[in-house]
Amino acid sequence: MIGKILFLIFSIALSFFIAYPIYNLPVAFLIGGICGVIAFGISWGLENRFEEFPPKSALGGAIGVGIASITFFALKSIIETLSIPYNLAPFLNIISFLSLFYLGATLGIKKGLEFEQGRKGFGKSSYENVKILDTSVIIDGRIADVVEAGFIEGTLIVPKFIIKELQYIADSPELIKRVRGRRGLDVLKRMQELPNVVVKITSHDFPKIKETDLKLVELAKKLRGTIITNDFNLNKVANLHGVKVLNLNQLSNALKPVVLPGETMSIRVVREGKEENQGVGYLEDGTMVVVDDAKKYLGKEIEVSVTSVLQTPTGRMIFSRVKEEGMVSDLNG
Repeated sequence: MIGKILFLIFSIALSFFIAYPIYNLPVAFLIGGICGVIAFGISWGLENRFEEFPPKSALGGAIGVGIASITFFALKSIIETLSIPYNLAPFLNIISFLSLFYLGATLGIKKGLEFEQGRKGFGKSSYENVKILDTSVIIDGRIADVVEAGFIEGTLIVPKFIIKELQYIADSPELIKRVRGRRGLDVLKRMQELPNVVVKITSHDFPKIKETDLKLVELAKKLRGTIITNDFNLNKVANLHGVKVLNLNQLSNALKPVVLPGETMSIRVVREGKEENQGVGYLEDGTMVVVDDAKKYLGKEIEVSVTSVLQTPTGRMIFSRVKEEGMVSDLNG
């Protein structure tokens, strides 16, 4: 911030000294202030824009500005040979410089971005195969195991507004939220140490958009990336906007062993079901198993036969019935 303030003062002073030989003191101060603020605003805006682009785009913008500066000095020499009123020449120089500066920066960024995109398929770009992480998938923690196993490669993007959300949760007065937030920060640190991915913290933000989900969608559009999440609602919103989503819960469900009607399994009845006399148990992977007429076996392990399997957006449910009365006593001694 100190550097920006010094640049503002320098811009105002430079504009003042250019105008002072031509105009009286008050007018020179006014011109200096206006031109200085304009130059400061342009520089600040370009700095923020440069942060949003891949390295090749920023480099292209810098090269464009350099070429624009050389062109300006050549044009300035031509302007000095023309019969232009003395008091108009400085302003013509300023207008020429700002126009060339803007043109060089924008064209350089555009060409740099085209070059970056053109390299995809011929070499591994730092912004190739981009995956954007949301808060839910970071706190969940399984993403680190999936990455470590080598199933996800490329660049993992974590926006600063997601990190702020994690920090806010980690500072919560509620113990459970605080633990979840700190777990998320630990997961991020762990992934940064993994060799097969690059974790990048980006300052991309969309101040006009308040909802975090919509910010992630806009970022995915801008970077042409894929969102990784556990959030069912974010999944739906992203699909509506045509953004590709990898849902870790869907991956987990896809990797669960297939269960077919007629198969048998052992299950411990841990609670009552919603319907009369139903019992409920769980497999090791968390799949709910509903057992008909098993309320009387609460707290016991029984042998059940699968009758049907229901797939839901959040997982699957297995419906079954007690196989044999004799199997209950055998399993429980």
